[in-house]
Amino acid sequence: MAYDYEALHKEACTSGVDIIEKSLRGRNKGFYGDGVIILDKRISTVIEKACILAEEIGHYHTSDGDILDQTDIQNRKQELRARQWAYQCMIPLDRIVQAHYAHVSGRYDLAEYLGVTEKFLQAAIDRFTEKYGPSVTVDDRHIVLFDPLGVIELFS
Repeated sequence: MAYDYEALHKEACTSGVDIIEKSLRGRNKGFYGDGVIILDKRISTVIEKACILAEEIGHYHTSDGDILDQTDIQNRKQELRARQWAYQCMIPLDRIVQAHYAHVSGRYDLAEYLGVTEKFLQAAIDRFTEKYGPSVTVDDRHIVLFDPLGVIELFS
């Protein structure tokens, strides 16, 4: 199941995590700490907001302590785990297969179909490539290729 902003917001609330929107300084668009997610209220689209919220919920599920110092390798590992949680939440591999059957072509259209930004989609593809290699078997009938992005349908 892939999530949109409303589903993510509901999951956060159900988990006891509060979401606050306010203007943030710098390039960070979201933070998580002590049961509170802060999102930059200047985020321009609900799709971008969903991508950022997914990562912050990922921190709730996977991170421990203050990880703002990204020169510390353990903090970078926690950041990666939170992002990976967000990628798998927003872009489960079976949704790429569904997009194939919906005749979605091109990264812009795929991002729109999945409800993510193109930047988030590319980051997810890059991470999936690091994790799985150039392709991954999704089920007994499908292989997702990451470069070029595509789906191979297997026949028995």
